[in-house]
Amino acid sequence: QAQMRESGGGSVPAGGSLKLSCAASGYNTRTNCMAWFRQAPGKERELVAKFDSDGSTVYSDSVQGRFTISYDDALNTLYLEMNSLKPEGSAIYSCASASRWVKICSDFSYWGQGTQVTISS
Repeated sequence: QAQMRESGGGSVPAGGSLKLSCAASGYNTRTNCMAWFRQAPGKERELVAKFDSDGSTVYSDSVQGRFTISYDDALNTLYLEMNSLKPEGSAIYSCASASRWVKICSDFSYWGQGTQVTISS
């Protein structure tokens, strides 16, 4: 059974840092399309960062320069390192993955349950 399990969320003051982890298992994890999304109350889910199909990394404008997405092949774990956190970044953060190697990274078959990140001002 495919699973993506996030960890590392919590409460931090503005300006602080957190590192989220997402352990993938139960499916063929060899994909070139993995991402982090977030959703705040009353708002639509938004892409935060992703590994695009050409191997590049893509970040939303709001996190560019502060967040870093990475992946450990040996551990099948996706990470999101978040620095200089801002209160408007408070949301549930979820990891997502395509189910195979893709030409266009836009559809995600597997999702984690999400982890809460709260940033106080």
